[in-house]
Amino acid sequence: MNLKNLNKAFIIALMSFATLPMNGQDLLARQAPVDKKMKKVDSVALHQLIYQEMLENPAADLYDEWDTEMTHYHNAESTLPETATIDLRGFCMPTPSRVITSNFGARWGRQHKGLDIKVYVGDTIRAAFSGKVRIVKYEAKGYGKYVVIRHYNGLETYYAHMSKQLVREDQEVKAGDPIGLGGNTGRSTGSHLHFETRLCGVALNPALLFDFRAQDVTGDFYTYNRKKYASESALATRLRGASGSELSRFDTDPDDDEEMAIAAPEASFTSDVHFHKVKKGETLQAIARKRGMTVDALCKLNHIGKNIRLMPGQILKYN
Repeated sequence: MNLKNLNKAFIIALMSFATLPMNGQDLLARQAPVDKKMKKVDSVALHQLIYQEMLENPAADLYDEWDTEMTHYHNAESTLPETATIDLRGFCMPTPSRVITSNFGARWGRQHKGLDIKVYVGDTIRAAFSGKVRIVKYEAKGYGKYVVIRHYNGLETYYAHMSKQLVREDQEVKAGDPIGLGGNTGRSTGSHLHFETRLCGVALNPALLFDFRAQDVTGDFYTYNRKKYASESALATRLRGASGSELSRFDTDPDDDEEMAIAAPEASFTSDVHFHKVKKGETLQAIARKRGMTVDALCKLNHIGKNIRLMPGQILKYN
């Protein structure tokens, strides 16, 4: 190796050695504690991060304890905030049933704290949101076999009268996970799902959050406001609940006396309109003949096509 090549090799080796401390410093910088980096975040960005964290898991701030026995909270109203925003994204409908059989609110001289949804024994019931199972119990004179889930968005949901529970207390669940099977246990006059939505132990009208007819939530977020809640709840029942005046005209079988159903949401109710509940195997032609009208008239009245697939329990209007 001549002198020129030797000098070149020496210079390259020297440069490589000189870069080692810098590379080492870069490695240490990448391993620096997160809190040191956070000092460089401006206050606006930091507040946004904190707000996002609260939205993702507000339950941590709303509840002080975890109790697998307490179904109803003491002094729940006092712990309920004046306003609270609930994230409804990432939801799953507890059941594909669109039939509401009883509304939230006053019923038979006392408060009915949830919605009753028509399901059959053995139908799969699913978690509405991701969260953690707080209660799995049996109450003979009330909920029957029921499950309570506390969700990360701050809500707790109750699922009652099931024939079987498929989860255990303290189990983490994701939205859509099976948690039980439909049934008729406890204080129940027919197979159905009693579904409650509670915030800090206070029952809120599920119709404010869930639209069972449309199989959807009412929006990405629901903001509870103590002053506006009563009027908003009443409106939600009119829009997404079952009206007693409508239910009284349903044509049901004798065995279905304890069951009530709802018609299509766009239906207009007049004194000359009646309702037919579809039985298994019935066709539009058979229903039209039974009700003394044409198939065309039946389809027009219900805004449906002649090739629609009828489902047992579906409600159709007829004159």
